[in-house]
Amino acid sequence: MTTASSPFYTDDHEAFRQVIKDFTEKDVTPHIPEWEDAGEIPLEMYAKAGAIGVFGDGFEAEYGGHGQRDAILRMVMFEELCQAGSGGFIAALLTNYIGLSPIGKFGDAALKARVIGPCMEGAAICALAITEPSGGSDVARVTTTARRDGDHYVVNGSKTFITSGMRANHFTTAVRTGGDGPAGLSMLVIDADLPGVSRTKLDKMGWLCSDTATIYFDDVRVPAENLLGEEGAGFSMIVNNFNAERIDMAAQSIAFSRVCFDEALAWARERHTFGKPMSTSQVIRHKLVEMDRNIRANHAWCELLAWRINQGDNPVAEIAELKVAATTCFEFCAREAAQILGGASYLRGSVVERLYREVRVQAIGGGSEEIMRDLAANQLGI
Repeated sequence: MTTASSPFYTDDHEAFRQVIKDFTEKDVTPHIPEWEDAGEIPLEMYAKAGAIGVFGDGFEAEYGGHGQRDAILRMVMFEELCQAGSGGFIAALLTNYIGLSPIGKFGDAALKARVIGPCMEGAAICALAITEPSGGSDVARVTTTARRDGDHYVVNGSKTFITSGMRANHFTTAVRTGGDGPAGLSMLVIDADLPGVSRTKLDKMGWLCSDTATIYFDDVRVPAENLLGEEGAGFSMIVNNFNAERIDMAAQSIAFSRVCFDEALAWARERHTFGKPMSTSQVIRHKLVEMDRNIRANHAWCELLAWRINQGDNPVAEIAELKVAATTCFEFCAREAAQILGGASYLRGSVVERLYREVRVQAIGGGSEEIMRDLAANQLGI
């Protein structure tokens, strides 16, 4: 996506873009089909990504990060990584951003050094464990318990739909340390190798190269120093983490929309119907223009909100609205691209086929469209 004329991007942003672009073209795109078949990406990809700074945005330099969060830099990274045409790859590689963020903000120095440092290098993976079998977006209903017992918490319960759940080394976990409702929630970092932790793989419609799991905690003894912040502060940590996840998912959806457009345009120029290129047909041209119009509008909005976040703003309602707009844009572009490609879009191995299957998880993950609309309404006082 052309950004040269945008006032939001610095020379450093564009230099980072080129690094990520080269990485994507050389080390990622050619291998997506085999990783989709394997159901995972190779572990060495985390080390390769760590070496070029993919994981560092928003984490302190002393633990291997870039320093202060830069939402525009994050957009740049997504725009280039998404060119590989696989949401599963993005989900698998960048799990650390949602798993580590609460640790970076609320963990003590010892916990940060032990968990964040290896993750920055790509030597470890941290997953976020909030959703439970009994509830999804309503995080205040978390039932997994953490009972204090001396210098440990004893954890019992389960989590599901956990991205990178099968291979994560650490789980940043929502637990109930108090009574019902938001005030009883806390956040606890649980190491995956502790006795009593088990996991089961889940099969999915999309995101095939990203492993997803249900995690079980059976009398797991977790050191008390793994508590993030104070008991009862978990709900606000979860809510704040969701805002970053949602604008990230919006940026991804917009980038994937552009991939759908590019695939459709290339096909329309190459494919001939009734003796002429499809791209000369008015109905096809109009489809492509509508796709481009939607993408540009959403991209501009995402840029603006990313810039505002960099200025210290926290536009919760607009982030929620953007996520809805971006995922519906993605859905529209995937559908139109599939219509333009026709039967070719229905064959496994097609980028459009893969992205079409991945639309729903973008619209549900991080908060469904319905939840986002309701959140925005509450924030706006409607």
